[in-house]
Amino acid sequence: MEDNTTFEEHLDKRYGKIGTPKRTDFEIKAKAFAIGEILRNARKEANMTQEDLAKKTGTRKSFISRIENGHSDIQLSTLYRIVELGFGKRVNLTIG
Repeated sequence: MEDNTTFEEHLDKRYGKIGTPKRTDFEIKAKAFAIGEILRNARKEANMTQEDLAKKTGTRKSFISRIENGHSDIQLSTLYRIVELGFGKRVNLTIG
């Protein structure tokens, strides 16, 4: 017999319902990973190394690496600095 569950049901089972501490922690880590992927893709699209991006934004290569790997809790001001100074683009924030 097949176990047909939705992705949401899988998350509920593995991490708990939305609003529980374990689920909130998972959601935060998942979003950090997604931000890192977006920045990595933008950096590669701009033909930049992590070192290049770090120099343009006044950070360190290791910091850029941690962000790209989802291992840094990036502040919004830092995200703006990386996107605007590093890539010359703007950040659009939506709350919904």
